[in-house]
Order: sequence, then structure tokens, then C-alpha cells
Amino acid sequence: MDFVDSKYIGLISSRLQKFKQVKSDLFNFRCPICGDSQKNKNRARGYLYSIKNNTNFKCHNCGISLSFNSFLKDVDSVLHKQYTLEKFKSGHTGKNFVVEEPKFNFKKPVFKQQLDLPKASENEQSKTYLESRGLNPSKFYYAENFKKWTNTHKKTFDVIKYDEPRIIIPLYDIDNSLIGFQGRALKSNSVKYITVMLNEDSPKIYGLNRIQKNQTVYVTEGPFDSEFISNSIAMCGADANLDQFNFNEVVWIYDNEPRNLEIVRRLEKTIDRGDKVVIWPTSNSYKDINLMVMAGLNVMNMVESGTYSGLEAKIKFNNWMN
Repeated sequence: MDFVDSKYIGLISSRLQKFKQVKSDLFNFRCPICGDSQKNKNRARGYLYSIKNNTNFKCHNCGISLSFNSFLKDVDSVLHKQYTLEKFKSGHTGKNFVVEEPKFNFKKPVFKQQLDLPKASENEQSKTYLESRGLNPSKFYYAENFKKWTNTHKKTFDVIKYDEPRIIIPLYDIDNSLIGFQGRALKSNSVKYITVMLNEDSPKIYGLNRIQKNQTVYVTEGPFDSEFISNSIAMCGADANLDQFNFNEVVWIYDNEPRNLEIVRRLEKTIDRGDKVVIWPTSNSYKDINLMVMAGLNVMNMVESGTYSGLEAKIKFNNWMN
């Protein structure tokens, strides 16, 4: 903090309530912009502090952030004119001494369209696993050392000592650009799925690049389940907001686990907001779509005949719960 800033802080200190010097370059007082707190006159959440040889003002009540130049202009316009003149004389011209809130203009990341990995169909272990679940291994990829490979795309793991092979499930945006991927464990692991987003602003959704927006879009619990449902996407995390995609109609499909409190909560929440959901028949004992398909059930028929909303959905939901 230079001499001129310190001088003018001293000149306005008498008109700043609860003013005190905390450190040599830090001052605390009641914010004159918002008044701080009308209920508690002892609250003081305004600060002047030094940053990169300049001085900034920040209020932790209203959130305003100003350069000292702008702050002084609001507090005392006469002193502000004297201040700018002294700054000019001391070699600070134009906006050189004004510290504004930082503005970051990031360009949208551009990622590779193809993953630099072999297809899952080219590895015997991943091929066998996927085919045993009725899935097409040519739609997925295989990473021998998942953590090491992930770090080449995005620094994610600090320790890669205990690495492992995983099936890679690519996540594409509507424009077919790669936005992330999921790693599915092939061996026994408490963490079956690990999701890595290359673009953190993109939704964690599988299958966006293959759907028809003007048709009913089905939303499943996981990518593998969605492979058996026409025009479907899958959540790769918590429920996402699909409003941004302007789908014509959306039907949510949750796992068939009426004793799973998390699934019950999410299903009930979806019904309450008025969305369409699939309520599985009580005669169906299989917990997910993949198992139903492997058991020879006509899943698409059950989905279409078991889609409900509103009061009817609540009644079917209560029957399914019991």
C-alpha cells in the first residue's frame, strides 16, 4: 500500500463507523455502501486491503468489491479529485491504479473427438464382461491403466500406484463433442463407476449425441441400462436439469428397488414435480433393466405400458412401495 493510499485512508477514517486498523495494510469498518447491519450497530464487515501494490475495498455483507479509487469517489467526491491528482503526480496515470474485479473470459474447451484407446471388443476381459451382460463391446473402450490414462487428459489422481483396468464409457454432447467419460471397474471394487468431466460446465449425461429431441426421451439410471431403451439417455451422477435441451417429452426410469431409500426419494420427487415416470409391475423382481433383458423380459413393452404421471403415478408408486 503506497503513501498516497495510506494518506487518504487516514483522511476518511473519521467518517467511517467502527473504523480500526487491523494490520499495516488492512482496515476494517462498517460498510458505507450498504450500511452493514441495521439491527446490530457493532457489525463491521467492510475492509480496505492491499493487493498488488494497489488498494481494494470489499464488503462481506453486500458483496461489493471496488478499487480504492472508486470507493473514495463514492464516499467523498472532493477528496477523490485531490487523490487522483496526487496519484497522477506520483506517476500513476489513467487506470493504472484502479483494481477492478477480475474478469475471466475462457473459451469453451475443445476436446478430441475420439478416445486414444482400443475398443472394449479388442480386449478379451472387457469383451467377455460386456457380452455377458448383453452389451455391444464395440460401443465402449478399454483402459489398461485407468488412472494413468485419465491423468493424460485431465489431472485427476494424485496417486496412481494402485491402478486398474476399466471399461471406458464415453460421454458426448449433443454436437458429438467429447465432454467426459466414465470408468467402469472390471474387478471387484467398492467404487464401480468413476466419472471424469473434461468440461465441468457440461451435464453428466450419457447418450446426448444419439437422441431425437422431437420424440419421447427416456432417462435411465445408468449408461448400460440405456442401451436397451430406444431414444434414451442416462444420468452419470445426480438428477440433471433437462430443461436446457427442450425435449418434446421426458420419461424417467428408475431402478426397480422399492426398498432403496435413495431411489424411492428420487422417484417421489420426480412425481411431485409433475414429470412422467415408469412404475415397474410388482410381479417384476429384477432390480434393473439389464437384468430384466437378460431374463428375457420385454422391457420396452413394460416401459411403455408402465408410464404414469400425476395422481395415477402416486397411486402406482404407493402400490409399488408396498
